[in-house]
Amino acid sequence: MNFANPQIQTEDLPNIKEAVLKPISKTYLKIITLNKLAFYSLILSAVFGLKFFIKKDDFQNNFWLVFIGVILICIINFIISILAFQKRKYAIRAHDVIYAKGLIVHSMITVPISRIQHVEESRSWLARSFGLATLKIFTAGESGSDLIINGLPHLEAIQIKDIISAKVNGKD
Repeated sequence: MNFANPQIQTEDLPNIKEAVLKPISKTYLKIITLNKLAFYSLILSAVFGLKFFIKKDDFQNNFWLVFIGVILICIINFIISILAFQKRKYAIRAHDVIYAKGLIVHSMITVPISRIQHVEESRSWLARSFGLATLKIFTAGESGSDLIINGLPHLEAIQIKDIISAKVNGKD
């Protein structure tokens, strides 16, 4: 590297398109589904509860249209969530970590290993019951957690955390 010219040449950068992205665990779809169903139950219960609190004739006459509309929105949201789940993929490479997600707006986040300051592996009670974990990667700066990868198998999350921590601490 020429230190007189600190400019980075794009041909020296690793090609993201060559990265082989690995999908997150299919078991994580169960957690997404359970969370969505719990949320939809609350929403539908609240809308149904409004039938007993709002006594206006206009609302009472159109209640079932509103209720069916909310159900349709929940179904569409659920379908989008399932399709978006298939886009969640990651890769751990020698010099960076890549995470891709999004259906309508697809994003690919790349975090260079040299910018990582701390890595955490965490598990919610629901993730523990399915043998999954979340990997949180913190980088330099004030933005907090810069990359979160949900739905990793627990042992794999621990291995990735150990590999990245070794690289960050200069033991690799």
